[in-house]
Amino acid sequence: MSKEELKRVSDTKTAKLVKKGETIFGEGEKLNGVYCVRDGVSKLSKLSPNGKDQIVKLATKGALLGQRSVITEEVANLSAIAVNDMQVCFVPKDAIIDSLNNNPNFAVEVLRHIAHDLKEADDVIVNMSQKTVRQRIAEAFIYLEENFGTDRNGYLALTLSREDIANVVGTATESAIRIISNFKKLGLIKTNGKKVAIADRKALYDVVKGC
Repeated sequence: MSKEELKRVSDTKTAKLVKKGETIFGEGEKLNGVYCVRDGVSKLSKLSPNGKDQIVKLATKGALLGQRSVITEEVANLSAIAVNDMQVCFVPKDAIIDSLNNNPNFAVEVLRHIAHDLKEADDVIVNMSQKTVRQRIAEAFIYLEENFGTDRNGYLALTLSREDIANVVGTATESAIRIISNFKKLGLIKTNGKKVAIADRKALYDVVKGC
């Protein structure tokens, strides 16, 4: 986008604070614009026929939410809920569509972004089908540390509930709790309430690899 185009879109945006646990938008909702994450983390999830949430993705700073639904003029396929306190910007649909219609380079970049999301979705499907729940939970802890870091005490900076961890890897909460307890017993991780720290990275990697 040119400076003029960026300014025109920027002038239409509004900022919003979203508290931990609040819904940014729900599955099946008609969206009137796109959300951009300025700070914080959102979980994107889909409700299964049995009423269980499957967390598809964690959206962090710089991520766009709802762009596919706005472009295709379909209702939201996922729900977006704040994992912690967030700052988001809302850009109205008209500004996005106008830019797509008048700027081919912007349209191509949007296509690339959506293609990247599709690739990530493909990887999730393969992961779910080829790895055990134990492997997926170990991988989830490594992912959280590598992408969100740790606090000054070495615990994962992003704290997910046991239910959220279960929903990320696609298993029952009870199964996730049992496996996490086993990891702790084996010395792979340590816990303090909901907080988790990786205690033996190599051993956790070995679990991921199926060793």
